[in-house]
Order: sequence, then structure tokens, then C-alpha cells
Amino acid sequence: MSISRLERLEQLLNMDAGFRGGVSRLAGMDEVGRGPLAGCVMAACVVMPPDSRILWVDDSKKLSRMRREKVYDEIVKEALFVGVGRAEPEEIDRINILQATMQAMRRAAHGAGAQLYLVDAVKNLGLEGEERAIIHGDALSYSIAAASIVAKVLRDREMERLDALYPMYGFARNAGYGTAEHIRALREHGPCPLHRRSFIGRLLGERA
Repeated sequence: MSISRLERLEQLLNMDAGFRGGVSRLAGMDEVGRGPLAGCVMAACVVMPPDSRILWVDDSKKLSRMRREKVYDEIVKEALFVGVGRAEPEEIDRINILQATMQAMRRAAHGAGAQLYLVDAVKNLGLEGEERAIIHGDALSYSIAAASIVAKVLRDREMERLDALYPMYGFARNAGYGTAEHIRALREHGPCPLHRRSFIGRLLGERA
């Protein structure tokens, strides 16, 4: 049985409410781009006002692209803090995707000044504040969901821009993920500077 949009919003808000006791500033954190063959991993840290109730905030994967763009604008307008961090393909190759993701998250949280950080799955970031890792947090927490939208919108916009530089790979359509179209182009044209060498070695019959 499906629930209404308002009921869904209440679910997400209730999760955060359970953490707000004695906490004056709560942040949500999420990342996008751990799985693609190309492009950066993008992290976002968002501090929403305690009374924020943006109706369509939800896990970014559950929203259409048009909806995400609209909700992104609402989040940025209303948020007390929005921080974005990133790790580039070269950094991902050098230190591995998990460590690069953690680094991007630390960069996103810089200046947030939160007492508590609700983080989608990732632990032990070493932030100046308490951290609580929540599995599937983007589908459970209002603040993490807001961060997931910010990260997703900004990364998709970047991949669209980069598509103009490297049109053969279809980045505007696949956002760097390993679709059949992308893999065919990779094998035909070889990698570009945006590709993660540690991810594509086996696809090309090379050592990573």
C-alpha cells in the first residue's frame, strides 16, 4: 500500500527528530558517484532549519530529474549551510574509492559547525562533532535525503557539461556509469582524462 507524499515527509522528519534532542545544529551528509567509471565522487553536507518541511525532499534516486532540480533550489534557498566536496579520478585511483569518498565528505563538512552529523553509511570521518552512520540513510533521514539531492544535482550538471568536451562517451546520458553504450565507446576510443583507471583496467584488458 503506497503512502501519501505528506506521510513520506513525516517519516523522514521523524527520523531526524529522534536525533535532535539537545542538538542545536544537525547536518545530513551523502555522496554520489562511487560507482561510475568516470568523473568525480561528489559529497554534500546540508544543515536544514529544525522547522524545515520541503514536501518533496526524499532519496534523490526516487525523484525525477526535473523534480530534483526544483527541490534542489528549495533546499539551497532554505538551508542554514550547504557544503560540497569532491574527489577527482586521479585521487580515486591513488587512494581507492572508499578513502576518496571519505575525503570528499570531510571537504563537504568543512565549516558546517554541526554538533551531530547523520551520514549515509560511511563511518569514522573524523569530523568535529558526533557522527552517526545510517545504512540507507538517504531513504530514512530528511537531512541526508536533502544532501543526496544536492550531490546528485551538482554531479549530473557537471557530467552534462563534460559531455560537451567528450561527446563520444555519452556522459550526459550515463553520468559516467558503465552502461553498454559507455563501455562500447571506451573500447573504441580508449579512456579520456575523466576515466578512473582503477575501474576500467579489466574492461580494456589492462592492469589497473
